[in-house]
Amino acid sequence: MSELSSHGSWPSPISAADVARGVRALAFPSVVGDEVWWEESRPEEGRRTIMRRGADGTLTELLAAPWSVGSRVHEYGGRAFRPVPRRDDKALVRMGVVFVNSLDQRLYLLEHGAAAPVPLTPEPNGPAALRYAEPTLGPDGRSVLCVREQHSQGTVRRSIVSVPLSGRGASDPSAVREIVSGADFYASPTPSPDGTRLAYVRWNHPKMPWDGTELRMGLFDGDGLTGEYTLKGSSEESVVSPVWIDDTSLYAASDWPGFWNLYQVGLTGPAIALYPAEEEFHSPPGRLGDRSFCVLDSGKVVALHGDADMVPGVYDPDTLDLAPVDTDLTSWSMLDTDGRTVVGVAASPTVPQSLVRLDPATGRVEVLRGSMESVPDTAYLPVPRKATFPGRYGAPVHANVYPPTHPEHTAAGPAPYAVWVHGGPVSHATTAFDPFKAYFTSRGIGVVDVNYGGSTGYGRSYRKRLHKEWGVVDVEDVTAVARALVERGEADPERLAVRGPSAGGYTALVAVTGDVFACGVSYFGVTDLLGLVRTTHDFESRFLDTLVGLLPGFVERYRERSPINLASEIDVPVLLLQGLDDPVVTPDQAFAMATALGGRKVPYALVEFEGEAHGFTGEKARRESLEAELALYARVFGFASDAPPLELATEPPAPRPEQEPEPEAPDGAEPLQTPPGGAAAAEAPGGEPAPEPDAAAPVAEPAARTPEA
Repeated sequence: MSELSSHGSWPSPISAADVARGVRALAFPSVVGDEVWWEESRPEEGRRTIMRRGADGTLTELLAAPWSVGSRVHEYGGRAFRPVPRRDDKALVRMGVVFVNSLDQRLYLLEHGAAAPVPLTPEPNGPAALRYAEPTLGPDGRSVLCVREQHSQGTVRRSIVSVPLSGRGASDPSAVREIVSGADFYASPTPSPDGTRLAYVRWNHPKMPWDGTELRMGLFDGDGLTGEYTLKGSSEESVVSPVWIDDTSLYAASDWPGFWNLYQVGLTGPAIALYPAEEEFHSPPGRLGDRSFCVLDSGKVVALHGDADMVPGVYDPDTLDLAPVDTDLTSWSMLDTDGRTVVGVAASPTVPQSLVRLDPATGRVEVLRGSMESVPDTAYLPVPRKATFPGRYGAPVHANVYPPTHPEHTAAGPAPYAVWVHGGPVSHATTAFDPFKAYFTSRGIGVVDVNYGGSTGYGRSYRKRLHKEWGVVDVEDVTAVARALVERGEADPERLAVRGPSAGGYTALVAVTGDVFACGVSYFGVTDLLGLVRTTHDFESRFLDTLVGLLPGFVERYRERSPINLASEIDVPVLLLQGLDDPVVTPDQAFAMATALGGRKVPYALVEFEGEAHGFTGEKARRESLEAELALYARVFGFASDAPPLELATEPPAPRPEQEPEPEAPDGAEPLQTPPGGAAAAEAPGGEPAPEPDAAAPVAEPAARTPEA
């Protein structure tokens, strides 16, 4: 029999400490025969390692501390390792591993059975000034192709390079050959089966990869490309993840029809749609090397499809049918194959993120590795319902509703609710298992995760709702969802919170200027749009051109939509959580917001964490931020909690001479890019991937999610 007790004060076995240390994120699986490799986080150590599962199921950790795998290309990185075949003195093929070391960003090779890795690329002239990502075995088998990012005197240059596996490039920089350059960004270097051609993806500022890219191809002689031309794509079409199916044609995903669908692209002539459908067949291209489909030796294609949550299907090019795969796992990502076996990362609302092996012929799914050793009792886990709410002018707003859930406690009346706003902002929230949500729902606080206009998973037109409207459409949508829950009798109108990371923190801070929310929480959120333009990294340095408008013409719009300039409209408590080594949303943003709030006597708390970058990877920061958020709700909503009390200030924080705010850019100034030593000198912002790229968990790891503005 359920006991009637106050919302928020339900006793829960899910502690902040357990949540903070219990998740080891899994990412970028690779399969060769009976062996599987993947990246795995070590949150208690603040690093990521490479794991290998042998044919007999034996697990081996390949990198011991202090080694850590992780790329900082674009700051959000992506695939940072690749198994490569090596021949020993007996001509036996054994698999080594090429990886990017997160500390110095150099490429290293770990031979099979070797005691330590050896460097493949030269030492940079400055900290992390040469970065690499998405390594792919070269057609000669003696090199890897990858994206390289060079930082020098405040400028950033990218190219596709070939790195010899012999290690000669470590001492001779000229041995690292540049294959193609000239564009602002590159992705997916993909040699043809016969090694004579190289396909790749490129794009230029101010476009982001989900806005417009080109699939390019050229003749490849090992030293460079000739005869390059564009196969598909433009500034208004996003083409991603090319895969050769023979020497003269490829498969790729393109959003030309409004959703990322699969196409066959030949060397000449128009591309052919494989399975036209109003659903996504690829995740947003925020992280290099994140692939949502793979081609089998049989010619069939295993493809993920759906909305924010994607599930696998098997496409047969002979019958043109897409056969579903029957599985209880509802949120899939990151596929890889060796032509026979398929591996991926998958989860459900009650099953944590897992490394799985899929048999395409039978549909059998085998869990190879889970992200948690101990999973909470499912009786305490909320089962979300997908809902569509009416937004402004009746436009649909997609959301996942997580009601308070406890096997032994209930409460009378509507519940307090926290409205979660994912980062990105061009990202999405899935229904995958999330212990951070369960931390709140098991205590009697409901959660609603909003995929506001601009989110991925619902087509290009839904994404474009945010163009020039960031700070407007997103705020309207999260507010509309909160009001709808109140009207349906689920949420208490006096006990509504709004919270989010990065871009989600920005939306939350703007949303509390209205009359709906009783408090707000910002995890490393944007507070000053002009300041963000001045200090953020190169990858997103022109992102706001699309989201807000071109500078200098729209400078007043930047000011009007910045939370630090809206402090006079905020009269509810605000919690600001910030990493002091954040190169994406720099610490001065949260400090300036605290100063603005304190100047108006608005209650606030500024909690900063040494050594944390964009996304909290350390156990201490994860635990304390979660407890601080619960303590804020307890104080504002009026219930007792098991979290330490949160002290709120009403005076500005003490000035920091060493962090004096930069003068605002003059009206005629162009957006500035990352200053010398800024992003390059900071700790890598990518801890481990979140369960789904840019999931809206309070400590969602930015390397694991798609980009956060």
